[in-house]
Amino acid sequence: MERYGGVEATVLTDKEKLRRYLRIKRFQDVVLSILALVVLSPLLLAIAIVIVIDDPKGGPIFCQERVGKGGRRFRMYKFRSMCIDAEERLEALAQYNEMDGVAFKIRKDPRLTRVGGFLRKMSLDELPQLVNIVKGDMTIVGPRPALPKEVEQYNWYERQRLKVKPGLTCYWQVQRNRYELSMSEWVALDLKYLRERNWWLDWWLIAQTVKTVLRGDGV
Repeated sequence: MERYGGVEATVLTDKEKLRRYLRIKRFQDVVLSILALVVLSPLLLAIAIVIVIDDPKGGPIFCQERVGKGGRRFRMYKFRSMCIDAEERLEALAQYNEMDGVAFKIRKDPRLTRVGGFLRKMSLDELPQLVNIVKGDMTIVGPRPALPKEVEQYNWYERQRLKVKPGLTCYWQVQRNRYELSMSEWVALDLKYLRERNWWLDWWLIAQTVKTVLRGDGV
């Protein structure tokens, strides 16, 4: 407690402010994610049906192990956007990687199905991660979750991404030229978020994500 003009006022330390921010952020994550799952349930069902019709060899949901806060591993959910042997074909495509460093991303991935290409473009394949957010594996805004084999190759600088929960969206996700950024620039954006995170920044990134989806800037 401190006194200002005879009035006692509570002065929060930086750690207390961070704890309060994280508690409210978690509450917001759960409420918004459950609301989105309910409102979007007809769309989610329609996407699942279309995926199976387009490629009946596999199911509509793709589960993959990812690395979360502190190196904890979890199963991340996505709508399946690729053919069922996508993992086996990854090594043959390594030479076409458009990212430097340990991450693998190419814009015109030949493993995408017809429906999958549209889902990627509109970022609709990420919607099942709302379940991960409710479970506590992820948060709405935070660094994108990495694969275990990528994390194994992280240097000390890149490992700083693991200090917080991974997110559905982030600074990198809303960059129109994100595939032109180096891995170091990507990590720099994530660390910028770690330093500056607050309510206004979270909502700004959510708004920018909506714009990105409406523009069809996903890959």
